[in-house]
Amino acid sequence: MNSSLIGFPRVGKGRELKFASEKYFRKEISVEELEKVAKGIKIMHWNLQQAAGISHIPSNDFSYYDNLLDLTVLLNALPNSYRQLGLNERDTYFAAARGYQGEAGDVKALAMKKWFNTNYHYLVPELFDDTEIKLVGDKPFTEYAEAKAIGVLTKPVIIGGFTFLKLAKYKGSKTINDFADQVANAYIAILNRFNEQGVAWVQFDEPSLVTDLSKADVALFTAIYEKVLAHKGNVKVLLQTYFGDIRDSYEEVIGLDFDSIGLDFIEGKQTVELLERHGFPADKTLFAGVLNGKNIWKSDYKKVIDLVNGLEKYSNDIVISTSCSLLHVPYTLENETSLPDEVSQYFAFAKERLQEIKELTELIGTSGYEEQGAYLANQQVFSADRVYEDKHVQASVASLTERDFVRNVPRKKRRAIQKEKLQLGLLPTTTIGSFPQTREVKQNRSKYRKGDISRAEYDENIKGFIKECIDLQEELGLDVLVHGESERNDMVEFFGENLAGYVFTEKAWVQSYGTRCVKPPIIFGDIRRENPITVFYSEYAQSLSDKPVKGMLTGPVTILNWSFPREDISLREMAFQIGLAIREEVQDLEAAGIKIIQIDEAALKEKLPIRREEWASEYLDWAIPAFRLCHSGVRPETQVHTHMCYSEFEEIVQDIDNMDADVISFEASRSKLTIIDALKANQFETEVGPGVYDIHSPRVPSVEEMVAVLKNALTKIDEENLWINPDCGLKTRGIKETKESLANLVAAAKIIKDAVSV
Repeated sequence: MNSSLIGFPRVGKGRELKFASEKYFRKEISVEELEKVAKGIKIMHWNLQQAAGISHIPSNDFSYYDNLLDLTVLLNALPNSYRQLGLNERDTYFAAARGYQGEAGDVKALAMKKWFNTNYHYLVPELFDDTEIKLVGDKPFTEYAEAKAIGVLTKPVIIGGFTFLKLAKYKGSKTINDFADQVANAYIAILNRFNEQGVAWVQFDEPSLVTDLSKADVALFTAIYEKVLAHKGNVKVLLQTYFGDIRDSYEEVIGLDFDSIGLDFIEGKQTVELLERHGFPADKTLFAGVLNGKNIWKSDYKKVIDLVNGLEKYSNDIVISTSCSLLHVPYTLENETSLPDEVSQYFAFAKERLQEIKELTELIGTSGYEEQGAYLANQQVFSADRVYEDKHVQASVASLTERDFVRNVPRKKRRAIQKEKLQLGLLPTTTIGSFPQTREVKQNRSKYRKGDISRAEYDENIKGFIKECIDLQEELGLDVLVHGESERNDMVEFFGENLAGYVFTEKAWVQSYGTRCVKPPIIFGDIRRENPITVFYSEYAQSLSDKPVKGMLTGPVTILNWSFPREDISLREMAFQIGLAIREEVQDLEAAGIKIIQIDEAALKEKLPIRREEWASEYLDWAIPAFRLCHSGVRPETQVHTHMCYSEFEEIVQDIDNMDADVISFEASRSKLTIIDALKANQFETEVGPGVYDIHSPRVPSVEEMVAVLKNALTKIDEENLWINPDCGLKTRGIKETKESLANLVAAAKIIKDAVSV
């Protein structure tokens, strides 16, 4: 049986691309040196996949920052504001990704959004009335040639034209349909180039097909591909879908002249039903996504083989594949030296998934496969009991009642009490939580983990960092302070390390965006808090200032969504277990005298089902209560904050209000504050801090720029309800730019406060 891969992690086994890119940003290496690192990573990946016997090896799944940005450049759709900087090709690309501030000009980065229901962030294309979509770049063709030069014939991968148009923002009078012909012609040109190169297969990724589509959407998709496929020449075209099923367009898709169709059998709830109802064309190859591309648990060979055998009644030409790109899992278990065998035996990261594919292609269709060594070894793992049970935790979740999810005093009454107690005045300024992770902060953590310093020395150093952070904020004149989170490596990993039921990796990094990688912890058993986690640091920080210092926590939904979850119990059960642990921490912070507690839910919308009909019944019905569980027991004078970022929240604004927080800060700078229109339309009760500048860019916003943002916000948000803050934590920024940006923020806030008080 043949096999395929949709995509592979691209930062490298040791995050080589991240470190090389950051050196390039600092002008420490040349563009040629950066490209040399990138080429080495690509060659290593192609050789790995060839050694694993993958029949359809992808190329062009690599990116220096983001694949949708790559496509935007390829299609001549990069806004003129970046081209007019006059930079070289690579720097123009990075200016769109990160923003630019220098001699050539001052431009913000493109907006950043979550890639469907993942924690990966893509850069949003912007199409203007004068945008002319056409093929102008060489990247897919160059990468195919690079692979061919080392003896690897690849299947070039490109995000499809329909998904490109669906994810783009339209900045003029033209709409999606006005660009359809241009997109179709550009993809015809792409196929022509591949024909010239002798490419056998090309993969067009169309994940937008798994979303809720109107008849007009399906008609647009059909029109584009009827035109494109009429010019495919000798190239075989694979339509690849993932993250769900294509129930709204299945009949139209199978009627088009694709040579193969890739379907998701992991997240695609109705995929098998669609085959049963409508069949599958005999003249097409079925690329079956039967191995999980998002989670890290080993595949159960029996279940996979049974599934593939069942699919043979619909197609006699099946290629097995992952359900989506392996971009969403770590590189390899080989990097892990401290995971015990009784734990690691259950896991398969990207490289190990390749081995699974190799073994399954050899087992499927083989007589007596049940006696083969690979099959027996796999099933032995699944016959073992890996669950770490905690009967007390299970009983606590089972005994929850409605009262555990409700604060006793309504929000409007709490607001009056809090304003009297906190005395913050109008338009208070604050930050989201983290401050720059300096070299000294990272060295302190590294020394402690290596055993070079004691816990007492480590904590004493942390207290020094906290004092520096508090002093800086006092100097800047911020109203509500934070302790800076210098004890935390990551907002989820840190809490996972302090909760029973988790296991941790050393180098299991996953790309979140660009050069930003995270190391998701793994939920292995029932979760409980054994000891206070943040109280020591928060209590010390508060002792240094008369101003309120926020206690900083990560919420249960974000901890769950940014972890690799168990597959043997429900997400609801895991969320409530984490919620109970965070609830204990909230109550201890309050008892320690912390007056403001922020419970971040940055990833609330991330796992919202792609299909709207499933939002309430399969997610929001437990995600919102899980958050409320954390804070429902605090006193009315304790102010509860939360934070959310880089998702389109407009459609669930009412649900967010129902979280019953007192204050919420949103990422809003890259999305041009569009969230505030939805807040006004829904009569949003929660006090709100829409981010006034983008922390994911190194550029320093001017005072005038932030004043304009705040004036705009005040046209939609009452001055009594508005907070002033950056759009996210400052962990990834440098000290110099942080000081300058926050100084400008405070200056802008003063201008607005003075104007309001007149």
